[in-house]
Amino acid sequence: MELNIIKSFLGWCCIINIIFLLFSTFIMTVFQKHISKIHSKLFALDETTLHLEYFKFLAVYKIAILVFNIVPYLALIIIS
Repeated sequence: MELNIIKSFLGWCCIINIIFLLFSTFIMTVFQKHISKIHSKLFALDETTLHLEYFKFLAVYKIAILVFNIVPYLALIIIS
């Protein structure tokens, strides 16, 4: 594979993942009560635990985007 194709692929992965992260954050903050009600019934968790789990999800997803998309993309930009 050419370096430009990989760089383009990682760039689009970054954009798509960041949009998904922003969308998820928006949905979880705006519709927090509705989502918490549904998830508390599904998983038998109280709302306090669910809020912590939502925060953990967003934090882990953000770190995954950073490690698996943004850092390799920046590395390819530096070496090219």
